[in-house]
Amino acid sequence: MQPTTGIRRRVRAAAIDFDRIRRELDLTADFPAAATAEAQSAADRFADGRADRTDIELVTIDPPGSKDLDQALRVVPDGDGFLVHYAIADVAALVEPGGAIDAESRERGQTMYFPDGSVPVHPRPLSEGVGSLLPDEVRPAVLWTVRVDSSGETTEVGVERAIVRSRKRFDYAEVMAAHEAGRLHPSIVALPAFGQTRLAWSLRRGSVQLDLPDQEIVRHDGGRAWTLQIAPRTPADNWNAQVSLLIGMCAGDIQRRAGIGLLRTVPQASDEAIAELRSAAKTLGVPWAADASPGEFLAGLQADAPTTLALMTVGARLMRGSGYLTLEPGEHYDAADVVHAGVGGAYSHVTAPLRRLADRYATEVCLAVTGGREVPDWVTEALPSLRKTMASSDQLASKAERRSVDLTEATVLADQVGARFDAVVMRDANGERPAEVFISSPAIIGACDGAPAAGTTCTVEVTVADVEEAQVRFAVREEVRAVGTP
Repeated sequence: MQPTTGIRRRVRAAAIDFDRIRRELDLTADFPAAATAEAQSAADRFADGRADRTDIELVTIDPPGSKDLDQALRVVPDGDGFLVHYAIADVAALVEPGGAIDAESRERGQTMYFPDGSVPVHPRPLSEGVGSLLPDEVRPAVLWTVRVDSSGETTEVGVERAIVRSRKRFDYAEVMAAHEAGRLHPSIVALPAFGQTRLAWSLRRGSVQLDLPDQEIVRHDGGRAWTLQIAPRTPADNWNAQVSLLIGMCAGDIQRRAGIGLLRTVPQASDEAIAELRSAAKTLGVPWAADASPGEFLAGLQADAPTTLALMTVGARLMRGSGYLTLEPGEHYDAADVVHAGVGGAYSHVTAPLRRLADRYATEVCLAVTGGREVPDWVTEALPSLRKTMASSDQLASKAERRSVDLTEATVLADQVGARFDAVVMRDANGERPAEVFISSPAIIGACDGAPAAGTTCTVEVTVADVEEAQVRFAVREEVRAVGTP
C-alpha cells in the first residue's frame, strides 16, 4: 500500500508535549495513596488453591519495552493438531474486591497509552511488578489449556488457577528472526502453523481481518523528538494474535452457554456494507471470487497495491456497531446478539487483565462455570455496570490515540506547508466529508481537497499544518495517475 509517484521529502522530527492531551482529557498516571499502598503489599488471595504448573515452559511475546506482561504461552504439536497453554496474569487474586485498587480501576476502565508513556488502570507496582508475567518469576496466573485439531477446531478446553514461570521474553521481531533462521524456541515451535491454521478456520467462518496502516509515533533524533512511521507488523504478530483470539472465543463460548458474563460484540455486516465493498471492488477492477466471503476477499488482496488501501477502508464499514453485552441469568439472547462478526463467533475479553478492567470479571465467570461453582457476588454485582464503563473507556482510549496522532502530524509538518508528497487516496469525498489521503513517510492520513477517486495515486501539497488545532490538510497539485497506468 505504498504511493508510487516518486516524490520523497525529508521531514524533521519534532519535540511534542503530550501532557497537553492528558490535561485536556483529565488523565493522570498518579493513584490515590491507598491504592498505591495496596499494590505495594498485594498478595495472592488464592495461594492455597493453586495448581503448580511451573514445569510448563512458557514464554512471552510483547512489544519491546513492555513491562505489563499479561500473557505467557506455549504452542506445540499435538498429533496432527496443536496443544496450547496460555497463562494470563491473575489480577483478581491481587485486587481485593471493594478495596482502593478495585474502586480506582473501575473508574479508569483501561490503560491509556501515549507515545511517552501510559496512564495505567492499575498502580504500576501491580501491573509492572507483582502481577506481570516477567521471565524467571513465579507468578499467580489463570492457565488455559486448549487442544485444537488440524482444521483449527477447538476440541478441548480447560481453565484453572495456577502458579507459572515464564522462561523467556521475546518481541515480535525476535520471533520472526528465529523462525526465518529455523531456531524457534521449543515452546513456540508450532506457533506459525497454529496461527495460519486458525486464521484459515476463522475466515471460513466469515471473520474479517482488516489491514489498514497503523500510524506509530516513535522517538527520533536521539530520543529528543518524535515522528510518525507505519507500525511494523510481522507474521509473528498475527500468529500471536490468533492465540489470544482462540482464548477469547473459548471464554465467550463458556459464558454464552452459561448465560452469564460479559461479551464483546460486533454485529454481522449489513447487506448495504457488503454491497458497498462489492461495488468498490468492481469500480477499482479488483476481481472477487464468486464463492469468497467479504473476509476472504479482503485477506486475498495484494498487500502493496494502492487499491488495497481503498478497499480496506471501505471494508472497515463491515465492522460497525461494536459494543459489549452483559449476559444475565434467565434472559434469552438471539444468536445474532452474541456474535463478534470480526472473529466469527462469541468472544470475550479475558487476555489482558493488567491493562483492561473487563478481563478480570469475565475470567472469574469462566473459572466459576468450568469449576461448577457459583459466580462470586462481587462479579455478578459489577457485571451490569461494566458494559457502560468499558464503552466509555474505549471511547476515551480512542480519543487519546487520535489526538496524539493529530498533534504529531501537525507538528512534524509545521514547517512543511507548500511541500509535496506521494499519496494514495484512501477514501472518496462524501457530502460534507472531504476525501482522505495516506502518505507513507512520514505516516500521515489527512483530508485532501481535489482528490481523485479512492485507490489512485497522486501528488499532494501540504496546505494546512496547524499545531494549535492539531490539524493537517492537503490539496492535489499534480496530475493523477490512475491505478494500473504505467
